[in-house]
Amino acid sequence: MKMCYFFLISGLALLQSCSKKEEPINNTVEPYTINWNTAADSSSNTLIYSFWNAAGNYFNDNNNGLQTFNYWPQAHALDVVVDAYLRTNDNKYRTTMNEWYDGVKVKNGNTFYNVYYDDMEWIALAMLRTYGATQDEKFKTASIDIWKDIQTGWNTNAGGGISWKKDQLYSKNACSNGPACILAARLYQQFGDVKDKDWALKIYNWEKEVLFNPSNGAVADNIDSRTGVVNSSWIFTYNQGTFMGSAIELYKITGEKGYLNDAIKAADYTLNSLVDSNDRLIKSEGTGDGGLFKGIFVRYFVQLILNPDLDAATKKRYTTFIKLNGETLWRTGTNKQLVLFGTYWKTKPESVTGLPEQLSGSMLIEAMALLNK
Repeated sequence: MKMCYFFLISGLALLQSCSKKEEPINNTVEPYTINWNTAADSSSNTLIYSFWNAAGNYFNDNNNGLQTFNYWPQAHALDVVVDAYLRTNDNKYRTTMNEWYDGVKVKNGNTFYNVYYDDMEWIALAMLRTYGATQDEKFKTASIDIWKDIQTGWNTNAGGGISWKKDQLYSKNACSNGPACILAARLYQQFGDVKDKDWALKIYNWEKEVLFNPSNGAVADNIDSRTGVVNSSWIFTYNQGTFMGSAIELYKITGEKGYLNDAIKAADYTLNSLVDSNDRLIKSEGTGDGGLFKGIFVRYFVQLILNPDLDAATKKRYTTFIKLNGETLWRTGTNKQLVLFGTYWKTKPESVTGLPEQLSGSMLIEAMALLNK
């Protein structure tokens, strides 16, 4: 009955969000005005009702019941649930948060630790946000505990930085340093431990010196300390987003304009180089892990747009860009019957989509609701 009730509500929500203006303009119908709050309701409800594994209390790997447990997307699914809870204050999202805590921990071997430092960083960041939304101490305790384990990933290989994996200490990656910096900076802002601020500065300075290109804003994927080779041929929206997010957090802490300028450089590189030149949409980075990359960029890009010190011209340019992507996804790239998103925001999936690409679309829709508040 719950599933039937959801699709009834979802159908009504979609009718509301897709209502069209009837006045013809140049013999065409003006595109409907999107109700982003209603669209976000449909999107985030679908994440729970179509991807949630009620028996295991975690998110399935697709909407067709594939029960493969992939650890790091669980963090971003929790983040979307937090987005929806902050927007609506609906207790069904809080129930999901609590069930997620138990289910993900059990499924991960009754621990939140993992061999991948970046994956743990995402889990810790999502739980820190959950604590901020609910004040439930278990999320705070777990986040801080994971952070302590993450700190063991710092070593002098390549001059510093957090390693990518516990069994590959030579690989220093943007994906394991950007989120770590954001986590440390947010822990400092919430709880005031100066050591966390020092960690955030140390991690940021290393990543900027080793992986960031100040001339164009590109963030290289990694450096192999065994050879000293920086992999600057791999540039992903994911790494652009987390470097940008790190800079935004440090700007909040220090007020130093250089951090805001770094965030703008990273954003501009993405808008100039990681979009489809034909339609200005953020490019597809495939299924699997890559399906999540641009959603992560969107999350921190929106934080940059919302920064009160961003100049008006840049804010307008960024807002126009995100609006184009959001409207294209909802109007053209969404399977409205099932509320599913695909890897490219102009192309709707048929009946099955993976959790990572669904999450990227969900993050964009919740971001549009936040911007249109």
